[in-house]
Amino acid sequence: MLLTAQINESDTLKVKAKLSLTGFWQSGNVETLIFRAKTDISFVPFKNMVFKTQNSYVYQAFGGDKADEDILSLNFLYLNPSKKLYPLVLGFVSTNFRREIDLRYLFGAGVTYQILNNKKNWLKLSVTSEYEYTEFTETNFNINEYDGRETIKTMRGTVWLNGKYNLFKKKVIITHETYIQPSLSKPDNYRWQADFGLELPVWKYLNFKINYLRTFESLVIETQKRQDEFLTFGFTLKSFYKK
Repeated sequence: MLLTAQINESDTLKVKAKLSLTGFWQSGNVETLIFRAKTDISFVPFKNMVFKTQNSYVYQAFGGDKADEDILSLNFLYLNPSKKLYPLVLGFVSTNFRREIDLRYLFGAGVTYQILNNKKNWLKLSVTSEYEYTEFTETNFNINEYDGRETIKTMRGTVWLNGKYNLFKKKVIITHETYIQPSLSKPDNYRWQADFGLELPVWKYLNFKINYLRTFESLVIETQKRQDEFLTFGFTLKSFYKK
């Protein structure tokens, strides 16, 4: 599961949107295609409330054979996000071709603390708890205790650290999103992710983007590796925003 959320919900703007497209393509002796698309939208349905949704699609193929095709929908509802400390409710849905996950969903709640928040830079720490349901297509796992199960259910606790920084008079933008997500009942079932972005503004509405993503999941199908890395290049298209 790839988790991303780089629009700042504490802004006073009523509507915000971003589209990010990154990828890599090579042909010839070795044929490789990697493509990532992300949308990030937030709006204010009621006073002191912000709804934010991120939706992403990842596709990879090597030598014409599909290696990945993942869909992820992340949805957040924030209450009083202009405060230093504020609550949130979340719901996620995802699929993962390579991990052989037919369906995964989580829903839960927590709080966010704004460590830093100004017009140029922000840094936030969140703590949440979620119920997770995962349905696999295979039942042989790298941890024998889980063998034979098509579905795995657990409660999780998650610590998130997200930030965005404008450097050199907004000529360089650095973003990061990291989290660790252990099961509250099974210490051998946990995952973490680190997502780093470097953006260079090309135009008022367009940035060139380099993105590095590293993920780890302790519980996987027996023949799979636990860790993945992605380095992609592309563009971010930004909307502009209503007061």
